[in-house]
Amino acid sequence: MPRRKQPYDAFLVLDVEATCVAGAGFDYPNEIIEWPVCLLRWKDKVKGKARQLEVVDEFRSFVRPTWRPQLSEFCTSLTGITQAQVDKAPTFPEVLEHFRAFLAKHQLIDSESGRRLTRFCFCSDGPYDIRDFVIDMPVWLTWDVMDVRFAVGEWHALATAGTEYRTTGAFPLPRRVSLSIPRQLHALGLAPFEGRPHSGIDDTRNIARLVVELARRGWKLEPNTSVNPNRRWPWMGKRGRVLEGYYP
Repeated sequence: MPRRKQPYDAFLVLDVEATCVAGAGFDYPNEIIEWPVCLLRWKDKVKGKARQLEVVDEFRSFVRPTWRPQLSEFCTSLTGITQAQVDKAPTFPEVLEHFRAFLAKHQLIDSESGRRLTRFCFCSDGPYDIRDFVIDMPVWLTWDVMDVRFAVGEWHALATAGTEYRTTGAFPLPRRVSLSIPRQLHALGLAPFEGRPHSGIDDTRNIARLVVELARRGWKLEPNTSVNPNRRWPWMGKRGRVLEGYYP
């Protein structure tokens, strides 16, 4: 399979975990409690064309929530993250400083100004991780984002053009669907999910597998979703803090 023109040089695959309570809606003020990233770079890029990506490093930090420091039983059961892990973790602003140093170490941004030094793109399962969970964004988080779930869905729609359903393995997949990570892996013919679902680092590693496979199949990896750094939620006070009495 020939290499394809690829406009980006590096990819930051991200899947955060956040505080949650059973039965809460989408307006619940979630706080990030795990920030895991896999950094992907091309192995074979020549004159802008490439198809082989590899994981060159990982960043992972638990995060100490400050609005509701005590994790719910539901949250621990879902994510596997314990109270002890978040109690000794840095706060989110501190984690972002550590992550900024990680980006500078890999020469993705300038260590002083934060200016981007090479073209890189964040990748996540859906648009939510940066768009909905990160409050008071630093400028280097407002850049390009690829929704991997959407990209896999587009690939699947093109691969099944002209048919209502396509059987890939054990079950048929409709042409246009929103696929979970395990079903995305299945749709691309990859081995099943590796690790624990809803563990941020395991989700991130499996999303990275999807990005590597899309590249191998010649898919152009590029942003397909937008981020509004000035987005406001009903519960937000000054600097993203939760309004007093908003949530019992």
